[in-house]
Amino acid sequence: MKGIRFPMQGTIALSDGATLWAFRYSTSGRSRSLYHSVAIPELREMYPDAARLEVFGDKAKVVVSEPLNDIPGAFVEVAESTVAILTDAGYHHEPFMARADD
Repeated sequence: MKGIRFPMQGTIALSDGATLWAFRYSTSGRSRSLYHSVAIPELREMYPDAARLEVFGDKAKVVVSEPLNDIPGAFVEVAESTVAILTDAGYHHEPFMARADD
């Protein structure tokens, strides 16, 4: 890596208005944490009496460095060297492929 001990560490989120990509990556393999919310309809099903969930639309998504609340199952951690892909249909995670050193 050209003599730079840890050249990259970050969590990055991008969106085109329909899909949200949230990346967690570090060249040291120990990046800061990254979480995203589960689907609001799923949360409402898990917690039917949680009135605070009614303020969110069915397609609402949140990407954060740490969970915003202590509701079990509300946030999913994105693993190291992984991209979380969030769409109206749901979410999935894809690991990055290892890159060979130059």
